[in-house]
Amino acid sequence: MASAQTIALVNHLPVLPEVVVLLGSCALLIGDRFVTSAQRGASYIGAQVILLLAVLSTLFVQWEIGQSRQLLFNGLFVADAMSHVLKLFAYMAIGAALVYGRQYLLDRQLFKGEFLALLLFALLGMMIMMSANSFLTLYLGLELLSLCLYALVALNRDSATSIEAAMKYFVLGALASGLLLYGMSMIYGATGTLTISEIAEQVGTLSGQASDRSFLVFGLVFVVAGLAFKLGVVPFHMWIPDVYHGAPTAVTLIIGSAPKLAAFAMAIRLLVNGLLDLAADWQQMLAVLALLSMALGNISAIAQTNLKRMLAYSTIAHMGFMLLGLLSGVIGGSRLNAPDAYAASMFYVLVYVLMSLGAFGMLLFLSRAGFECETLEDMKGLNRRNPWYAFIMLVLMFSLAGVPPTAGFYAKLAVLSAAVSAGQIGLAVAAVLFSLIGAFYYLRIVKLMYFDEPTDLRPVEGPREMRTLLSANGLVLLAIGILPQPLMQICFVAIRAL
Repeated sequence: MASAQTIALVNHLPVLPEVVVLLGSCALLIGDRFVTSAQRGASYIGAQVILLLAVLSTLFVQWEIGQSRQLLFNGLFVADAMSHVLKLFAYMAIGAALVYGRQYLLDRQLFKGEFLALLLFALLGMMIMMSANSFLTLYLGLELLSLCLYALVALNRDSATSIEAAMKYFVLGALASGLLLYGMSMIYGATGTLTISEIAEQVGTLSGQASDRSFLVFGLVFVVAGLAFKLGVVPFHMWIPDVYHGAPTAVTLIIGSAPKLAAFAMAIRLLVNGLLDLAADWQQMLAVLALLSMALGNISAIAQTNLKRMLAYSTIAHMGFMLLGLLSGVIGGSRLNAPDAYAASMFYVLVYVLMSLGAFGMLLFLSRAGFECETLEDMKGLNRRNPWYAFIMLVLMFSLAGVPPTAGFYAKLAVLSAAVSAGQIGLAVAAVLFSLIGAFYYLRIVKLMYFDEPTDLRPVEGPREMRTLLSANGLVLLAIGILPQPLMQICFVAIRAL
């Protein structure tokens, strides 16, 4: 009996991080009933401790399983290197979001127990998506994440803009979930299974038959549409500018960072793990989505005077760039380029999360009680107020624009190289042109910081941990740009293990 219990415990070890986050979230939610507003610092520390325990448990699980892939719960859950790398970056993003957003939320009386609980439950949804090996598990994680984000957007109940943004997000999110679910049902009808690894086997057999392939591609169209909404690419981008603008900036930071990791994981699980034999079909769809996203995102961002809306359109363009790697894996039926291409795409999304955290973190740093740093005017003369943080913002903008020697430059170079290797020369040239267009609105912020007179001469101040993390964020992007090989190698190993 003892031996059987030991075997069962070992077999379920890979879900330890999820158990830690789930129990920690429940404990925080219950404990908040006994914590006053003045004592909420203890809840903040508790949330960071939960994230630290999740990091340690994920590293322990990865050390235990090595390069193998372990399936649990009758194939519903998979533990592999890719899921663990993405989870570690998700913990980092959520921990940074807590540090960046704490003072902002305290100034607006929004730092409440439900914020911490919703944030951790959203993280749990992301973790489930990253380790999903079944349509059922993937959809469960997606809905857990989405419902938490809807509530977080509406966190400021006294703001009509926030409520409107939450309603738009909810309605369009429900529509996208319906499209995704319909596509999944079509694929289930063709293959007779919900397990992604079994779907891959069935699709390999059915894709050679014209009638079955047509049925699979019909379902694939809806799956790609639902996936495109979660990534926020054109033409399923309409929610991003309004939600980014309407949500409290601390919540915008969360939406613009960690969920992109979960969306990338969903794309890999569905398209690469499950439907790779239909790559010729979904790569064409992704090519159109990528081109439209880079075009509309970069051109629309030029016209924005609100920084949050500008960064929203920037996100659309960056997700288009990320798709360049995903659509370059299979060339004429050959999969030899797949590990390099998908690793480049993974590297891009990890670097994007770091850039997004820094950019929105700077907006939070420059905001204060009664003042929102949201417009281009608010960036004027930052170099005179604080040269160091003007330099950090310069690094962030250069990285977003893809200027060497920042991480953003190498990330764009990696996905462009993958596209060229796949023969997508026209798409790569278009990406470079749109990247040059996008550089305008990033460099415009640099010009405002260094060459315009400040509209506010008050010194820039913030909590010590926030200043330290913001500085580290910018310097890490510089370090990755100079030495990208370690992170790229991690991405390559994680993708190859698939």
